[in-house]
Amino acid sequence: MDRPRLTRVLETVLYFADQDRSERFYRDLLGLKLLDREPGRSLFFRAGDSVFLLFDASETARAGALPPHGATGPVHTCFQVPAEDYDSWRDYLGACGVPVIREVRWPLGRSLYFHDPDGNLLELADADIWPR
Repeated sequence: MDRPRLTRVLETVLYFADQDRSERFYRDLLGLKLLDREPGRSLFFRAGDSVFLLFDASETARAGALPPHGATGPVHTCFQVPAEDYDSWRDYLGACGVPVIREVRWPLGRSLYFHDPDGNLLELADADIWPR
């Protein structure tokens, strides 16, 4: 049997300890559009043409309408930004008191790394840094 196509990542998820704090960080500081929220459980954001989710792992680890899922400890996700906005993002994060912990120059672009309020490692890349 031939393998069916997989076309893109539609959504990705990180986990929070304080829903209101996470909502403010991603909505107000990073500028993601809040699509919906389930109090005490989930936040749903639009990030370009993808969906970015934030869950309370202690809630989503229990079976319900969906299979249980969750993670413990800090995890990672990367957002792509326009190349011309990369330096402005670095300056903006610093002005907001969010330290950039590392910058890396890749063969296909640059990335900067910082943490969200729950210690998740976030990355902003100025290009699709992965070979095709």
